[in-house]
Order: sequence, then structure tokens, then C-alpha cells
Amino acid sequence: MLRTICLPFALMLATTAHAEKVGEVGVDWFGNDIIIESINDPKVQGVTCHLAYFDRGIIDRLQQGNWFEDPSNTSISCTQTGPITLGDIARGKGGEQVFKESRSIIFKSIRVTRVFDEANQTLIYLAHGSEVSQGSAKTSMSTIPLYQAK
Repeated sequence: MLRTICLPFALMLATTAHAEKVGEVGVDWFGNDIIIESINDPKVQGVTCHLAYFDRGIIDRLQQGNWFEDPSNTSISCTQTGPITLGDIARGKGGEQVFKESRSIIFKSIRVTRVFDEANQTLIYLAHGSEVSQGSAKTSMSTIPLYQAK
């Protein structure tokens, strides 16, 4: 039973992008920072997205009393960084998860979902929070036009 549960999870991880930290901007004296990460879409060559999110420092965590959780506010900007080649991407209206990063011990995560607007030949990258019990209205979106994609 455990094997059948773990296999789909392992396959999902295999197709999820890896983030690389490229910047860290201090915002106050409490050790809070804005982190900037670079993400290459694993199924679309030539597209790089940058995420910016708030990372709480130790002093802020102690003051707020919420040690294990970060806000799910995230900004995304994607750009063409080379010739674009589409791999085997999902083409449905629900899109496909490209990236997931935990923002609490169990329940909250930041996700990047790619939606292909085939009629307008555009890739849409949506950064959004995801929680088990409550959704989040905090979203950010970036688009990449596919003028000469292969």
C-alpha cells in the first residue's frame, strides 16, 4: 500500500522545478528578508521564472508567536532566457504544477502552476498559496508569448 502512495508522489517530485536562491534583501532590523529565487521550467526550455517572497527572521517569529509559518505572499516574473521548446506539457485549463515550496511545517505551500493558453499561444505562470483547509486569494501572474516556439 505504501508503495502505491509513494510512487505518484515521487513522480510529481521528479517533474517539479528546483529553485536557486539568487538574491536576499533585508527589509528591517528583525531579520526579515525578501528572498529571490530562480526557477527553470523543467518541461519548457528557454523560460526562467523568478519568485520573490517574504522570509521571517527569528526575532519576528518570537514576537509573533507563530514560529513555524511564513506568509504566502509571493511575486512572480517569467521571461524568455533562450529559444523556447515546449516539452510534454499539460494543455488542460487546470494547468500543471511547476514548483512547490513549503511555507509551514505541514499545511501551507507556495506553488507555481503553468497554464497553456493555446488559442493565444501564451504560457501563463501563476504563483499562488495553497492550504489544506483554506485557499488563498494571494496570487501573482506572469505570461510568456510563444511567437516562434518549437
